[in-house]
This record gives sequence, structure tokens and C-alpha cells, in this order.
Amino acid sequence: MDQQTIEKGKTAAISSYILLVGVLIALSINSEDKNPYASFHIRQGLGLSITFVSLGLIIANFESIMIAAPMWIFISVLMIFGIFNAAQGSTRPLPLVGNLFQKWFKNI
Repeated sequence: MDQQTIEKGKTAAISSYILLVGVLIALSINSEDKNPYASFHIRQGLGLSITFVSLGLIIANFESIMIAAPMWIFISVLMIFGIFNAAQGSTRPLPLVGNLFQKWFKNI
């Protein structure tokens, strides 16, 4: 990917990691031009948001900080990793789940 494509899609890429709201904002920013760099990070951010909501729904049944804290740490680390990758111009998928997100959301 060339540097100009990365620079044009960087705003949408970074905003896509703000859970759920950021994904919607990034989708609207990227709706006209379909920047491949932004699309990569939107897929990562969308998968991270869906993972956050689904794990949250499951873990909410237990009402224990010992179960909820690791989930928050896991999601926070992945979110920070994604934001740094987007800011640096990298297209490295998120650890553990990033390749799955690219496969599942390939139409975005």
C-alpha cells in the first residue's frame, strides 16, 4: 500500500478502534472512497467491538470482577495495539483474532 493511501485513510483507521461509535463514524468516512487501508482497520475495529459486546453479555451473568477484569484488559490491549498500528501506517492484524476478523468481514 502506498503512503498516500495510508495518509488518506488514517483518520478513519484510528477512529475505528473507538468501540462501536468509532466503527460507525469510520464506516461513514470510508463510505464514498473505500480506502483499503481504512477498510482493513474498520474490519479490525468492527470485530473488536462485536467481541467486546458478546463477551460483555456472557460475562455480565457472572457479576464477578475476577472474571470481568481480564476481559477489559484483553479488549483494552487489543484496542491500544490497533490504534498504534493505525497511527504508524501498519496493516498488522490484531493478535489472536485479527485474521478471523479479516476473513469474516471481507465485504467491508
